[in-house]
Amino acid sequence: QVQQVESGGGLVQAGGSLRLSCAYFGRTFVRNAMGWFRQAPGKEREFVAAVKWTASSAAYSDSVKGRFTITRDTARNTVYLQMNNLNPEDTAVYYCNAADQRSDDWYGMYDWGNGTLVTVAS
Repeated sequence: QVQQVESGGGLVQAGGSLRLSCAYFGRTFVRNAMGWFRQAPGKEREFVAAVKWTASSAAYSDSVKGRFTITRDTARNTVYLQMNNLNPEDTAVYYCNAADQRSDDWYGMYDWGNGTLVTVAS
């Protein structure tokens, strides 16, 4: 019924930039907020950023605020994450998903895909 595919990860030096893309499929995604989440080795998956379906507003975790920008192209069913000034603490597998906000936090609504690996060298 639903599916999302992440791409754009890779190896980058500290201070560099990457742009991640997420193509999503299924009518259930159309009017949902979309979000990016990440999971570092040995850590729990955490929220990174989200954008509402109208693209009128966005939310970011404190750790990426001012460095990352989430955008959405509804015509292409794609959401992007522009990541600037990367640091080693950003190293993680990044996932996208329809996002639901509750208790002042964001959660993925559907099954997780494979994600895309971002590695930031020191």
